[in-house]
Amino acid sequence: MSFLPLAGMRVVDMTSSLAGPYCTLLLGSLGADVVKVEHPERGDEARAWGPPFWSGESTMYLGANAGKRSFGLDVKDPRGLEAARRLIDSSDVFVQSLRAGTAEKLGLGGDAMRERNPRLVYCNLGAFGRKGPLAMDAGYDPLLQAFSGIMSVTGETGRGPVRAGVSLIDQGTGTWAAFAIMAALWQRESSGVGCTVDVSLFETALGYMTNPSLGFLATGNAPRANGTGYPSIVPYQVFAARDGNLMVAAANDRLFASLCGALGLGELPTDPRFAHNPDRVANKEALLPLLEAKIGERSRDELVAMLRDAGVPAAPVQDAGEVWNHPQTEAINIKQALPHPDVPDFVTYGVPFQFDGERPQFRSAPPRLGEHSAEVLAELGYSDDDIAALRADGVITSKG
Repeated sequence: MSFLPLAGMRVVDMTSSLAGPYCTLLLGSLGADVVKVEHPERGDEARAWGPPFWSGESTMYLGANAGKRSFGLDVKDPRGLEAARRLIDSSDVFVQSLRAGTAEKLGLGGDAMRERNPRLVYCNLGAFGRKGPLAMDAGYDPLLQAFSGIMSVTGETGRGPVRAGVSLIDQGTGTWAAFAIMAALWQRESSGVGCTVDVSLFETALGYMTNPSLGFLATGNAPRANGTGYPSIVPYQVFAARDGNLMVAAANDRLFASLCGALGLGELPTDPRFAHNPDRVANKEALLPLLEAKIGERSRDELVAMLRDAGVPAAPVQDAGEVWNHPQTEAINIKQALPHPDVPDFVTYGVPFQFDGERPQFRSAPPRLGEHSAEVLAELGYSDDDIAALRADGVITSKG
């Protein structure tokens, strides 16, 4: 039996890009009816982010919007705004990522909407938080990677700052938003009233910077980039094999000894310079070339198998295609194929959790822009004539 704790609940998603859509993707996977309110002409801005496109659809959009219904609606038109209010009035959760102050100007702010619907869980998903000198600034994932200091500890020593190759701030913020919304819904079960949830890209980024920040407080020195390594553990980094790269995580003295034994360097663990992790950190410039020389003699896959047999954590550095086709990816049953009218053979990764061994399944493919506008309006009591008039005047897009 599917585990769908949010079945019967409606979530209104007035977000775009990635953080907000990822939040509502998670909520939808748990059974919520997610109605994605989009601009009637351009839709979610992620629809235009590409290449790559898949049969004309942005892969960024496709990756974060399965299982939702699209409502193409102009909320700046009074009739569209009234439809949005009616929709939120009948919903359990409202998630918005409009520019700071915009929701309040439209009359869709938290106080106004919770007065109309006291049980509403209202989520503000912003850039820098609701207060402070930057509260009104816009934010995107790489801006916050830069501002928070994440870029300062990412990349190679002595080279320029590097952005993480995935949108970890966006998806992390979406995850925290879903987590907080679930907690608010749980509280509502006993209190009978909703609350306002605030999350931001900046707060997510600061959470990820806890260890570097504590290092700064402890020493007065701001940590710097260490490539694939970690400043407090050696060896704990990527090494170049003969035909590729692998990550080695010899995180304690026992694992270091096992690594050295596998590589034929059994004398190193008894060398006073390398006996314990603080010693190895202090003397890594002497240690790493010894390891690099031995590792460079063998193929990547040979090394991974050899180190696995020795009990040393190691992994090949794979690209997206390699990991997609890996037997471990197949074994955990995380891929989900979804019928899509425009993208033949559409398949995506499902959500990264299971309940009693069962992964929640997306109920539908990412929607076309406005695919469900007429359907949603009918549920709100609009007649066919009302819907036709709104469509004719451009207040809605209806492509279902």
